[in-house]
Amino acid sequence: MADDLTPQPFLGFSRSMSGRNWRMRPADPTVTRAHMQTLGLGEALSRALASREVAADDGTHFLNPTLRALFPDPSSFMDMDKAANAILDSLEAKESIHVFADYDVDGASSAALLVRWFRCVGAELPIYVPDRMKEGYGPSAPAFDRLKASGADLVITVDCGAAANEAVAHASAIGLKVVVIDHHMMREEPPQCLAVVNPNRPGCGSGQGNLAAAGVVFVLLAALNREGRRRGLFADKQEPDIRQWLDLAAMGAICDVTRLTGFNRALASLGLRSLSAWKNIGLAALMRAAGAELGEAKSQTIGFVLGPRINAGGRIGKSDLGAKLLSTDDPREAAMLAEELDMLNRARRDVEAEVTDQAIRMVEATGAHQDESSCVVVAGEDWHPGVVGIVAGRLRERWRKPVVVIGLDPVTGIGKGSGRSQLGMNLGRAVQKAWETGVLIAGGGHSMAAGLTVETAKIDALRQFLNAELSGEQEAAIALDWVEIDALIDARSATRDLFESFEQLAPYGPANPEPVFGMEHMQVREPMAMNGGHVRCRLVGPDGASVRAISWRCADLPLGKTLLSGQGGLCVAGRLKADDWNGRRGVQMEIEDVADPRMGG
Repeated sequence: MADDLTPQPFLGFSRSMSGRNWRMRPADPTVTRAHMQTLGLGEALSRALASREVAADDGTHFLNPTLRALFPDPSSFMDMDKAANAILDSLEAKESIHVFADYDVDGASSAALLVRWFRCVGAELPIYVPDRMKEGYGPSAPAFDRLKASGADLVITVDCGAAANEAVAHASAIGLKVVVIDHHMMREEPPQCLAVVNPNRPGCGSGQGNLAAAGVVFVLLAALNREGRRRGLFADKQEPDIRQWLDLAAMGAICDVTRLTGFNRALASLGLRSLSAWKNIGLAALMRAAGAELGEAKSQTIGFVLGPRINAGGRIGKSDLGAKLLSTDDPREAAMLAEELDMLNRARRDVEAEVTDQAIRMVEATGAHQDESSCVVVAGEDWHPGVVGIVAGRLRERWRKPVVVIGLDPVTGIGKGSGRSQLGMNLGRAVQKAWETGVLIAGGGHSMAAGLTVETAKIDALRQFLNAELSGEQEAAIALDWVEIDALIDARSATRDLFESFEQLAPYGPANPEPVFGMEHMQVREPMAMNGGHVRCRLVGPDGASVRAISWRCADLPLGKTLLSGQGGLCVAGRLKADDWNGRRGVQMEIEDVADPRMGG
């Protein structure tokens, strides 16, 4: 609505310390009342459900999703039946089948799902993951040549391949059969192969475009079971129960930051429940290597403990480590792989911190983060391509505008970069146009993220091109950059009961953001700067009630400086988190933003 794009004063101010506008998250009052009556929930939680566009008659399925109610018909996916038939034909012919996976968590989870299904039917499925540094993303002609030379007859690509028309054409030319299972955006004309299963394929009527690749593979396993039953495949063996691998489906859904609605939400929610049993020995080993407890799994367990470590192999180590870890049944191998991934993750964090620090100093020395430019482009020699995407995300959060970070190879004069965008600014489209006009060697992506390859000599041209291309979207993006509040509370009501009540909305992700609570007239007490630029403090209300709080990576920003000054009379927005230190079973506020109404915006 037009009114939603017009910044309005909220709690007595119009702009916060991060330069953002606040508002109550919009919700239909009629739907709110329906949730209160139907589900017996309080007004604040019912309003939160309505604000997440949960329809009046969908509340039960949202809060308690089940596969029985939400599992889609596999045949509704274009080519799904073709894929199941092609795979089983090859299996029954005792041909050599290999899986070709992307190097991130979604790719590793997808590969492990297939490996475990094949193992249940008495077959081994070799995994091929391209080396990120040497081979780049997705299938390539040389990769298919290597697979053919190794004896492969059929290759199943997962989390990649839908846009690899030329590489798949090469596979066909050398007599290699291919089935593509993917979820990424693709061309109108699909690759020419046995089957292309992708809910985002033009013409696919499944309505499951929010699935990660692991979710699509999970549906494929159901299709394989169904076709296997028809063929009598399980006459002398037990049919695989795919529910035992819901944890892998959840890994892909959460780490690929997919919209957790409908069937995809069921995969994430039930998958977290499955993960909490820690039956996958690789995931259990990774938790131990990280020094984490094998307790109830939350989306944060996947997003902040397991996911980064699995990704570390693809970022700065061996690309196939994650897929091997998730598919192994050997405890010793799992322990070794987990230790290696944890070590690589520690190294990744060090590299990321160094690149982030260098990039911040380079940009802020020139003031490029504060000028009228619509996009920040920063490049440095020998910045590791495996971390530039993470760094771009950190800097986008810091400066609230699209950021492209490029690692330059001084020998070749080529840079590889990654960008992260703001809501309302289509960075992927701008990068695609930069490639089409010859500014880039390669480039593409989607609205919120993009990857590119560029000559060092053309970085200034790229900066000018992106700023010109995105300038028309900047004003609307600034207006869209809301801090959206789910409920206004005081320190006394910031309790474990309130936190656990809202936890019914979990797992969180796109389309279902973690609840944000607003507080007024707060005094900052006992502020303390911590390593990493974090600030810890206690927030005290007018009645003396208080809540522990922390704000991440903010000490050198206006938000952090305000907290460290110990001011009073502040408005605070943040998320409640469980605080179980020393068995206290309390909560702390994870501060998102701060505003001082006395500054008038």
